[in-house]
Amino acid sequence: MKQSEFLNTVMPFKDKLFRLAKRLLVSKEEAEDATQEILLKLWSKNSKMEEYKNVEAFAMTMTKNFCLDRLKSKQAGNLKLVHSNYTDENVSLQNAVETNDSLDWVQKIMEELPEQQKLVLQLRDVEAYEFEEICALLDMKPTAVRVALSRARKTVRERLIEKHRYGIG
Repeated sequence: MKQSEFLNTVMPFKDKLFRLAKRLLVSKEEAEDATQEILLKLWSKNSKMEEYKNVEAFAMTMTKNFCLDRLKSKQAGNLKLVHSNYTDENVSLQNAVETNDSLDWVQKIMEELPEQQKLVLQLRDVEAYEFEEICALLDMKPTAVRVALSRARKTVRERLIEKHRYGIG
């Protein structure tokens, strides 16, 4: 595969790789490093790229595995999950503050979820992957993906309701 073909194949989902890495790693810098490593690994497999039916799914799996390996490594003792910040310039300051507060709480709640639920929630609700793609990426059965997603959403919803009922606690 030529360099231009490689770039046309890989670059459209480069941001998804970064967001997944950022979800799994502590900082923007760590996520950027991980994304760069994955892109280099993909480039090294460039000659075999046509063999992969879904290059994006392959790259997302590589990113997930790379990040999980980083989290398990001794040098990653201080890493934790983080959530991307979403901003909308068309909202009032109060709405922006409330939105950021809710996103911060969702991030804190997601940090406490089991790893599988975190990944399923990230892939489905943030990255908008289809269930079949999530099954392939995480090597899970469709029922297990749906159960993990349902439990994750339920936990986030219940904890947010608790927070709003009782204030910051």
